Amino acid sequence: MKIAIIDTSTTRAAIISDGLREAGLVDLVVIDPAGPLVAQVEASAPEVVLINLENPSRDLLEDFFAMSRALARPIAMFVDQSDAQTTMAAVDAGVSAYVVDGLAKQRIKPVLDLAIRRFQAFSRLQTELAEAKSALADRQTIDRAKAILMKRRGLDEPAAYALLRGHAMKSNRRIAEVAEAIVTSEALMGDLP
Repeated sequence: MKIAIIDTSTTRAAIISDGLREAGLVDLVVIDPAGPLVAQVEASAPEVVLINLENPSRDLLEDFFAMSRALARPIAMFVDQSDAQTTMAAVDAGVSAYVVDGLAKQRIKPVLDLAIRRFQAFSRLQTELAEAKSALADRQTIDRAKAILMKRRGLDEPAAYALLRGHAMKSNRRIAEVAEAIVTSEALMGDLP
């Protein structure tokens, strides 16, 4: 597992690297926080990002939170102090593990494991939500297309659905695609005689 380490202190970055190596994680890259963070992280292509900030300012935290939103990777952030608002901002930014006053070599590996699991769980939830939204949108489009067919052709609902399904099968397309074509056609053609 490749891990990117971002720390404002090179001494602490070395301690983190040692702790990770002792835990058997040797594919490490230390990112320079003074440079363009997102570009450096993307170039190193880590599986996990570990950020350690001693006393971060609000602006520095915002920069890291913006980076968190831009990256689709598990992020574990260690800070020496925090408040409720900053903690909520970290969660909203997609930080998978936000640990206050808890950087110790023996804790790094378990926190990274937690960050990975939380990231994977959150990703699954996001995928399921996107699929549910897509299915709902498809269902709404199919219902509109059935209503159009019922009005235009004088069909009942089962017959309108059977017509949609039959055309989808003949044209080797999804029912939602056929329904979308009907809805679009109706919007363009309107109530032509």
